[in-house]
Amino acid sequence: MTVPQGRRSSTFTRLLRHGFTDPSAAERLLDGAALAPVRADPVLLDALSRTADPDLALLGLSRLVEAQPDEVGARELLDTLITAKPLRDRLLGVLGASEALADHLARHPRDWLALATYEAQDLHPGVGEFTRQLAGATDPVSLRVAYRRCLLSIAARDVCGTTDVAQTAAELADLATATLRAALRLASAAAPEDAAKCRLAVIAMGKTGGHELNYVSDVDVIFVAEPAADSSHGSHDGNDSRDGNGGGEAEALRAATRLASHLMRICSETTVEGTIWPVDANLRPEGRNGPLVRTLSSHLAYYQRWAKTWEFQALLKARPVAGDEELGADYVATLAPLVWQAAERENFVADVQKMRRRVVENIPAGEVDRELKLGPGGLRDVEFAVQLLQLVHGRADTSLRSGTTLDALDALARGGYVGRVDATQLDDAYRFLRTLEHRIQLFRLRRTHLVPEDDADLRRIGRSLGMRTEPITELDRAWRRHTSMVRRLHEKLFYRPLLDAAAQLAPGEARLSTEAARERLVALGYADPASALRHLEALASGVSRKAAIQRTLLPVLLGWFADSADPDAGLLNFRKVSDALGKTPWYLRLLRDEGAAAENLARVLSAGRLAPDLLLRAPEAVALLGDPSGLRPRGRAALEQEVLAAVRRADGVEQAVGAARGVRRRELLRTAAADIVSSYGTEEEPAVADQGALVDLVGGAVSDLTAATLAGTLRAVVRAGWGDELPARFAVIGMGRFGGHELSYGSDADVLFVYEPRAGVDEQVAAKAANTVVAELRRLLQIPSADPPLLIDADLRPEGKSGPLVRTLGSYAAYYRRWSLVWEAQALLRAEPVAGDVALGQRFIELVDPLRYPAEGVGVDAVREIRRLKARMESERMPRGADPTLHTKLGRGGLSDVEWTVQLLQLRHGWAEPGLRTTRTREALAAARAAELLGGEEAAVLDEAWVLASRVRNAVMLVRGRAGDTFPSDGRELAAVGRYLGYGPGQVGEMLDGYRRVTRRARAVVDEVFYGS
Repeated sequence: MTVPQGRRSSTFTRLLRHGFTDPSAAERLLDGAALAPVRADPVLLDALSRTADPDLALLGLSRLVEAQPDEVGARELLDTLITAKPLRDRLLGVLGASEALADHLARHPRDWLALATYEAQDLHPGVGEFTRQLAGATDPVSLRVAYRRCLLSIAARDVCGTTDVAQTAAELADLATATLRAALRLASAAAPEDAAKCRLAVIAMGKTGGHELNYVSDVDVIFVAEPAADSSHGSHDGNDSRDGNGGGEAEALRAATRLASHLMRICSETTVEGTIWPVDANLRPEGRNGPLVRTLSSHLAYYQRWAKTWEFQALLKARPVAGDEELGADYVATLAPLVWQAAERENFVADVQKMRRRVVENIPAGEVDRELKLGPGGLRDVEFAVQLLQLVHGRADTSLRSGTTLDALDALARGGYVGRVDATQLDDAYRFLRTLEHRIQLFRLRRTHLVPEDDADLRRIGRSLGMRTEPITELDRAWRRHTSMVRRLHEKLFYRPLLDAAAQLAPGEARLSTEAARERLVALGYADPASALRHLEALASGVSRKAAIQRTLLPVLLGWFADSADPDAGLLNFRKVSDALGKTPWYLRLLRDEGAAAENLARVLSAGRLAPDLLLRAPEAVALLGDPSGLRPRGRAALEQEVLAAVRRADGVEQAVGAARGVRRRELLRTAAADIVSSYGTEEEPAVADQGALVDLVGGAVSDLTAATLAGTLRAVVRAGWGDELPARFAVIGMGRFGGHELSYGSDADVLFVYEPRAGVDEQVAAKAANTVVAELRRLLQIPSADPPLLIDADLRPEGKSGPLVRTLGSYAAYYRRWSLVWEAQALLRAEPVAGDVALGQRFIELVDPLRYPAEGVGVDAVREIRRLKARMESERMPRGADPTLHTKLGRGGLSDVEWTVQLLQLRHGWAEPGLRTTRTREALAAARAAELLGGEEAAVLDEAWVLASRVRNAVMLVRGRAGDTFPSDGRELAAVGRYLGYGPGQVGEMLDGYRRVTRRARAVVDEVFYGS
């Protein structure tokens, strides 16, 4: 906007003061003959200044005046504007808010008279009035013109504030109803023979059915049809006889389909007057793949047998709007009972919430923050929450069965199903967001739910909402505030009334009955609602500060518990932790103030038995969950340093080992919590997608922790018996998964013990000392206590259980030289020093390297023996009754299959390929691929199967609290394993099928590579 110096007229200045952003352009328009009366009349200029966009309003008025058929028409328009304030406010309000309606008025310049017809403050037209106004339409073009004329009157009342957003949405739905009836009338007139063959009813769904339509929206419908009663193709006796009626029904459906298709085209197709709106029939049974029209019995059969939860949720808003009234009423009456049984379906709440999450996930990343309808804190959050509560409680309370969101919300509040304050705040937020949506769409009459980015658009919208000082800033602030409110209340809405019902703090207020609270808890997945209510009462009752904080925390925690496979356990465990720590000053403050702590705790407490058991043995460890670094497992050096320091401070050997085991318990909790939170994800961080990384995290952390615990226990035993130095050098060699850094939560520690007498020490003295150390290590690490035991397994030693527990390095050398079997060489592939004398441990490794990586590799006989042993193990060691396709260790494509395949490659090629000289399975797989001993796809298949089997074993231990190699048989435990693995509620079958598929592919590679098939 530039004006030559010295030419700023008084009009220019006046226009600036009246809110025009381009006074120069406005002045040019006012200089024209058509708008001379406007320039001369301060009333019109003041009226323009009150519009959402004075520049747009003036331009639209100029076009409208110029479009009048003659000077008389133009004079009539301007005179009426000057003398009639209601018309002035309505017409200029529309012109300042809607470019599209200004275009319509320019094309149909006498339609402004429609705004002079009403005393808008008194008249709210319904379906009948709109039907009358559309009655003159004889073709799609004239229907569009008549529709826009009606829309003009609705918009005028809206922007002037004569109607609120709920009334506006209802009028738009009534107009849609009248339009569908007019379109069906036109379609029937074009094909009277089809109309005579069938009874067709149009059922409105979505916002049309709910009486809460937008300015521009798809109109969702479902079509239902029956043969006409007097059709010659059907029976005539009034009975539902099928004698010869099959052909009549088919013909009626074909006729109805043609009518329905024509109706959709009339409304959806573009003409010179644009479109009305698309008619969307995709909510029908089978969606796009299903027939457009069905009989009522066909609809019923589908919903009884095949419908998903979301389809019953959609039927909440079903309303007959056009066509055969009796058939439409029958449709609603027939299907309504099924709608109110939907909450009894398994995983009902989870299905609804999963659908909501899927909607959010499908929003393009660049639009999430501007998405008014589908984004977090948007309109859909309110609608989903209200609909979910309706479906849960509407079974028993028919007052909740409204299809209109705000009416349903009011009914929920009056019945005590939603807190009154929460309902009021949600009502305010929903009204603001819907009004904002209306203003965005009204401008160009385009279907959009994105808040614009252009300042001019934001300014117009803000001014239309009464924000005149700083419209852009005020609009953004209000939008963010309401969105934040919806996000906060969305979760609280479900759970806050449960607390009110349990705590009963405000006598006299409407609240959930005990039965309603029980229904809600059952719908949310709680198996024992009576116990859950007792826990809530114990936690939240009273007027203490502790109870007040719990009432703030629990609504969100209950939602996180409900997101798990065992909400009851989560709530019970939370009560136990709260009982243990409730009097400490930091516990509730941590959960309230540290954003991640409460959610992390909820995930840990509801994910199974192991982590809660570890936490409840020392509840103060909950502090780990609020520390940003608390869920990162610590390295071996740091662990060993802490354990050894604890051992030094202890008075006796049992106290010292108890301290070491206490560190182990705490660090197991840290690892389990990190694993659970990473597997489940949080509101701020999605679940970790790299499953292999999680297996490596657990395997490495538990192995490091076991090594540190052994080192501390060894130090304690030596100090108690011999002081600073043992008469023998002593080392612990990790074997199996321990040596491979692949321990799971429930793994024993496979080890070998090696010693060597110190210089000048008698052999028998050294041997006795070494055996004493081994016996004490095993005893002390298994003493019953609050800390989990650490079982030491030395069965991989020479001669197995028949051989001595500990040998000298020379004894190992002699045995391996003379008696070693091929399986022992294979076992030594995993040997790695983990505790004790470092130099002795390294000398042991130098001793066994030639055995496990023999020059030129193992021979043909050794390969044949390894294959024979593997086949024997498969046939003899599989537990009786176990499903071989689901056994993670010995089953098809499981851990044993992958590990033996990798180890055979190491025995054959480790001498030549340095990368294969590792104790870790995944590293060896990668090395085999790099050396082209395995194809890339083969290595990937084996790695995927090994990682998945390891994850299942970890999950079983986390869920059941005890180790296992098979999937649990208990349904809830099986579902918890699925949640840990990333499967949603009700996807147990998919999880098992997925496991079988992955391991079946791995077994095919094993047959090829290991057995040489």
